Amino acid sequence: MAGNLRVYKQRIASTEKLQKVFRAMELIAASRIGKARDKATSAGPYEKALTQAVAAVAVHGNLEHPLTQKREDTKRVAVLAVTSDRGMAGAYSATILRETEKLLAELREQGKEPVLYTSGRRAGSYLRFRDQTVEKSWDGESDAPSSEMIHEIGRELLGAFLNEDPNEGVAEVYLVFTRFKNMVVQVPEIRQMVPLTVVDTPEQDVEREKELGFEDHPELAFPEYEFEPSEEAVLDALLPLYVENRIRNALLQAAASELASRQRAMHTATENAEELIEDYTRLANSARQAEITQEISEIVSGADALANG
Repeated sequence: MAGNLRVYKQRIASTEKLQKVFRAMELIAASRIGKARDKATSAGPYEKALTQAVAAVAVHGNLEHPLTQKREDTKRVAVLAVTSDRGMAGAYSATILRETEKLLAELREQGKEPVLYTSGRRAGSYLRFRDQTVEKSWDGESDAPSSEMIHEIGRELLGAFLNEDPNEGVAEVYLVFTRFKNMVVQVPEIRQMVPLTVVDTPEQDVEREKELGFEDHPELAFPEYEFEPSEEAVLDALLPLYVENRIRNALLQAAASELASRQRAMHTATENAEELIEDYTRLANSARQAEITQEISEIVSGADALANG
């Protein structure tokens, strides 16, 4: 019985230490999630302005640019998987890795050759362990991506797509990341970054303008644009910014999702540790009670033996 009591006390002590770690990680994630969520949402107006600018070019200009053209000279396809650097975030990284493997299988079935890029140590270590070649990886900033890292990722992926060498360039670029909706819901998403498809072109507004007339409804009139110094120069400056901003938005969404998942996972782990401590305390009390009962029985038996001797 004394051995059991000692084991239970050791387990209580070790679980209490783990509980403190879980609680600290929960508080750290809670303190960072607000800032990460603000960054993810504050990027919305800038993304909207860029989208409107690209839509304006699509309506009033000729959207012919290498970033919008489909490549037929290569079967290579770039895939960027965005996971966390550390664990203890529930199923956050596992979900992205599962979606990545599903995407890779689909691309190979289509006869394409995936070229892997990773953001976060979990993706890199997972894919390398399974003998997958990782072209390039970025680590250390998964929960707070810096502008330098985002710019480097955008430059690398755009450079791969614009590379005219079919043995080094890629025909498409995909991102696998987690979209942040709220503190409870984070959804894995697969997004094709290039070649660009402008889906926000206000064609319906243009059609309504033609039907109703600008004179009767001037508030619906879509403004005319003149491109200086040229339409090609505007596209050369605008479209890379548009792609990089989409990558930035995806990484910021992933960072907020990671922190929300970690906070939720650590809160659950803290509660589970508390339940374990209660169970071990109850078992330790039972063992101690049994030990005391046994000692009393031995004392009484010894006293009876002396009295009868």
